[in-house]
Order: sequence, then C-alpha cells, then structure tokens
Amino acid sequence: MLSILKLNGPLVMGILNATPDSFSDGGQFQRQEQALQHAQQMIADGADVIDIGGESTRPGAKAVSVDEELQRVIPLLEAIRELGKPISVDTSKPQVMQAAIEAGASMINDVRALTAEGALEVVAASKVEVCLMHMQGQPRDMQQQPTYHNLVTEVMDFLQQRVQACADVGIEKSRICLDPGIGFGKTLEHNCRLLKELPSLTSCGLPLLVGVSRKSMLGQILGVEVDQRMVASVAAGLIAVAKGAKILRVHDVLATRQALDIYQAIES
Repeated sequence: MLSILKLNGPLVMGILNATPDSFSDGGQFQRQEQALQHAQQMIADGADVIDIGGESTRPGAKAVSVDEELQRVIPLLEAIRELGKPISVDTSKPQVMQAAIEAGASMINDVRALTAEGALEVVAASKVEVCLMHMQGQPRDMQQQPTYHNLVTEVMDFLQQRVQACADVGIEKSRICLDPGIGFGKTLEHNCRLLKELPSLTSCGLPLLVGVSRKSMLGQILGVEVDQRMVASVAAGLIAVAKGAKILRVHDVLATRQALDIYQAIES
C-alpha cells in the first residue's frame, strides 16, 4: 500500500468524481474511460494523490445505495491503481471502505469521520490511512442555518473526539489526517474564519487536509459561477498551505501545482 501521509507536503489531491450530481463536475467522468483519462491528466499535471468519490456530498445531495457506489468506485480504483499513485476513496459506507481497501486504496476520506456503524472497525482491521472531517448535520440539510457558539473550539473538539475514537480501536495517529470541513455545515463567515484560524487546528499535531476548490464561498465573495472559480480556488489553497495545511483537495491540479511550486521556491 502506498502511503500518503508519509509523503513530503504540501500535497495536491486531485478530485475524481464518478457521480452524476457533484456540484462542479457531476456527470463528466461517469464512464470509466473518461475517468481514467482524467486521472492520467491529473497525474501528468502534478497530482500526488487521486481521490475517487462515488456519492456526491454537495448541499442537498441525495443518498446513493451501497451497490451503486461500489459499481462507481471499485472498477475505477482498480484501473487507476495501475498508474502508480496513491488513491484515496471518499466514502462514509463501511462496505465501500472494505471493498476499497481490498482493491488497494491508501486512504479513506470520510466526511462523516468514521461515525457510521462499523466504519471504525473496518479501518482498524487494515493499514489504510484515514481523513476525518468535521460536518455539522448531513449533506441534505447541512446548509440550513448552521450555527456555532465557538466555531473553532467546536470543530477542534469534534475532531479530537474522533481521533480518540480511532485510538480506542487501535488506529494509530500516524495514519490520521484532519479536515475542518470547509462548506460542510458552515456559512461564509464560518468558512473564512476556519481558514484564517487553521493554525489553531494544527496544534493537535496531525496533518490537515483542506478542500476549498470551486466551493460556493468563493462564488459568494466574488459573485462568479462555479466554472469561473479557478483563480480563487488556487488563492484560497495557498492561504491554507501558508497557515499549515499539508494536503489540498482540488479540481484544478495544474494551476495548484504551479502555484505551490512558486510558493515553495520562495519560502525555501
């Protein structure tokens, strides 16, 4: 199994949505041939990791059955595995996690932070790495007036609780990274504050993954549609890296890679 968290960062995680309804690229890569070509292009553009998703988690998204998600994800994973890059699978279902691990996934990227029954045990029985994300509510309702008393503290407390839940079943900290969940049960103000205060979330000593690519917060700030958010996505990603993020989950791999190369050249 190829490790992701042992790679030197900052890392670019290329998004590959095998879904009809993802907010940015839904329906573009449902056919395996198209998806494989896109993965090849992302790797050529500088992706360190490919993140495969078989169920949209955009606001208002409908649930997908286990069988349908397996059909979308596993054949694609098996094909992309031959490209030689580590693969993450974006899922909350223990059955999909198990199949993905058996097919060679390096990471389970779970927006529900292994809270589904049996998810902790599936990951604990393997050597796979895991990303634990914070989300208030569920995709169907998470953007319906999300509220916090103390945003950063509540996000941190939740993630620390999930890290402890992992430790309780034998998942080592060295296998875990954290995602503050930009856009998942958060208003524009919440999202901006989380990005500004990312250093507070690095205090627990675990790597941070940030996904802000093409998200609605950028559209709210700039008043532009999703296909006009590349520059904003790269800018927000650089801010995240400057504040401690190790992994950027992005749609626009080449632009992000070039920006990071310039950033690293100057910083080093």
